[in-house]
Amino acid sequence: MSKISKKNYSIVISAAVAASALISGAANAQSSTGSQSVRSMSADTLVEQTQLRPSAVAQNVTSVSQLSDVRPTDWAFTALQSLVERYGCIAGFPDSTFRGRQATTRYEFAAGLNACLDKINEIIAAGLADKVSKEDFAVVQKLQEEFAAELATLRGRVDALEAKTALLEAQQFSTTTKLRGEAIFGLAGAFETDTTPTNNTNTVFAYRVRLNLDTSFTGKDLLRTRLQASNTPNLSTALNPGVLDASSSSSLSFQSGTPNNAFEINRLFYRFPLGNTFTAYIAPIGAPEDVLDPMNPIESDSQGTLSRFLRFNPLIRIASNNGSSNSALSGLAIAGFDWKISDQGNFQFIYSATNPADASGQGGLGGGGTKLAAQLVYKPMAALKAAFGYAYAYTPGNTLASGLNADSFGGFAVANVGRPYGNTNGVATGPGGTITGIQSNTIVGSLVWDITPKFTFNTWGSYIFANSTGTAGANTTFTSWVTTFSGKDLFLEGDQAAISFGQPLQRTNVGGVAQGSPGATPYLLETFYRFRVSKNISITPGIYWVFNQGSSSANGTATVGVIRTTFSF
Repeated sequence: MSKISKKNYSIVISAAVAASALISGAANAQSSTGSQSVRSMSADTLVEQTQLRPSAVAQNVTSVSQLSDVRPTDWAFTALQSLVERYGCIAGFPDSTFRGRQATTRYEFAAGLNACLDKINEIIAAGLADKVSKEDFAVVQKLQEEFAAELATLRGRVDALEAKTALLEAQQFSTTTKLRGEAIFGLAGAFETDTTPTNNTNTVFAYRVRLNLDTSFTGKDLLRTRLQASNTPNLSTALNPGVLDASSSSSLSFQSGTPNNAFEINRLFYRFPLGNTFTAYIAPIGAPEDVLDPMNPIESDSQGTLSRFLRFNPLIRIASNNGSSNSALSGLAIAGFDWKISDQGNFQFIYSATNPADASGQGGLGGGGTKLAAQLVYKPMAALKAAFGYAYAYTPGNTLASGLNADSFGGFAVANVGRPYGNTNGVATGPGGTITGIQSNTIVGSLVWDITPKFTFNTWGSYIFANSTGTAGANTTFTSWVTTFSGKDLFLEGDQAAISFGQPLQRTNVGGVAQGSPGATPYLLETFYRFRVSKNISITPGIYWVFNQGSSSANGTATVGVIRTTFSF
């Protein structure tokens, strides 16, 4: 110590102490960011998974004045100023703070000390040794020797982290594509009471598996390819064939009907921004809800509602396939966009067409069904969102492919779609003419209100005006509505509960050759509670009732109890 002045020793020590936390903070930020890159393989943004964000890494400063929380009155101000201006071995946090009151460990001190020594060595190597004080250099060397063990341990940790990062890069699925999966196991028991001597019952244990390949090329776009396999049956068919089969109001939300448990392409779409306010969407195999906001906080078929009816309002549901199958190959080709008009408003639009050709040769791509839908979403405040939507659709055949209830013209028209009305099976039955399809005009109003951060109220109501195509005229008006009260994080984070009550699609009047009175008004009541067992596992028990199924009191009430377990990875 005789060759080193106490003043210099004190300055260097205090500077090293003051700097070490910050300099090592840079190393820690880099390490934690590297670790985050590993953990974020489950995040949605692909770029965040594969790239180290510069904002998370400490930045070098050239003047102590750049550190917003360092004042000239601070006890280490002179030492910090010396290290910054003489040796340049101080790094600030991304928010331009120093965080000098933050506790430091011996490892952090060692890292900061080593950074200063490296800077000094760089100055000497550059032939600027005269700018380095011998006293300062001797003090730093002495401290480096004292903390040699910590420096060695720190280097070992860095080497181990680099090895893990290299292994991750070598084994990663793709630099641009993320694989996400979901598996649902559902146990459902259904019981139906009606006016017949025999009541219908059914119990099923079914599954659905989805694999999403999400690809991003710019960090803001998304190319999704979804593979799906399932054996979930239609409960409506099992309970009351011929009445509920068309309506599907008692069907499970995760019903899909993949044939023979085989994997199929369930989604194939590309969504990309055009500027800062416009997002375009194109899908050979898509769904309206990929563009149109469902306005329903419990719409998820894997984490939310248990019944199919409660998932989507008619703006999305009406004419969303050709009514023949749930297979993706009979799904929709869609083009659309979401335009952010202002901070409070969005305008959304889609054009969709069923892929298979229709025998009538009318409508859509290849003669199938077609749909034009638009929705204006207005959010005047963070807790309130409202929407108004309109859709025009053409659907070949006798149903609106809505997945709701009583979605046809009435008994006579349904039985004779595509047949001459003057001659059914050789028997004169009524006026001449044929029905080849249905044109529908749908209007929907929706509201979502976050009463508190935990509790939400949402509702929607709709009118559908349908007219037949062909030489026989028929028309029908339908109504449908739903109200839901839901809560989240009630006992544990990630939990959700809801109770919903609504009216499946109901005929309010018929005209022309359409027959059949409106009948009894159908209703659906559902309640569920989702338990989040872990980040990747949830269990949802619940029950729902369908009253006056198919708009007929003779069909009684269907009671469906469900326990759904969802695994996500």
